[in-house]
Amino acid sequence: MSSDFEGYEQDFAVLTAEITSKIARVPRLPPDEKKQMVANVEKQLEEAKELLEQMDLEVREIPPQSRGMYSNRMRSYKQEMGKLETDFKRSRIAYSDEVRNELLGDDGNSSENQRAHLLDNTERLERSSRRLEAGYQIAVETEQIGQEMLENLSHDREKIQRARERLRETDANLGKSSRILTGMLRRHETLCRGRTNRLRMDEA
Repeated sequence: MSSDFEGYEQDFAVLTAEITSKIARVPRLPPDEKKQMVANVEKQLEEAKELLEQMDLEVREIPPQSRGMYSNRMRSYKQEMGKLETDFKRSRIAYSDEVRNELLGDDGNSSENQRAHLLDNTERLERSSRRLEAGYQIAVETEQIGQEMLENLSHDREKIQRARERLRETDANLGKSSRILTGMLRRHETLCRGRTNRLRMDEA
């Protein structure tokens, strides 16, 4: 199963690298090429989403005790996908502004104001994303610490159980030894009484 997941990972890495490169090129292309590039990126984003769905299905088939690492990787890929979609939207907005200006003969003042407003909103989103990433990292570290603590507790429990088993065995051996000693003492006492009785009979 992990080999299938890793295969999807490789395809996802190649595809997202292509998408990133194309998104960066969109603002610098002539209008006709921009339109074609935007359509191409939209198609590849859909392909990337399908790969994520396949990877998610593969992770669900992994036993729970081995799923943690793959789940963390999936969260990272989904965050990367979200960032690509955000970058693509920004690229499309810039592209739409340029097309509108060309069609309407706009002097660009209102477009610049809109662009400044969008950039301000984008910066706010990026700050929020950084805070979310920091929170996610803390959550991952906390989860790892929790897993380590559970593993340590499990090991300690096994040690305690083994110690209890040894104590039970020791108690059983002590009980057996006690019974043997008691029997030996009784036989010794019986022999002593028998000798004493014979001595008395001989003296009489």
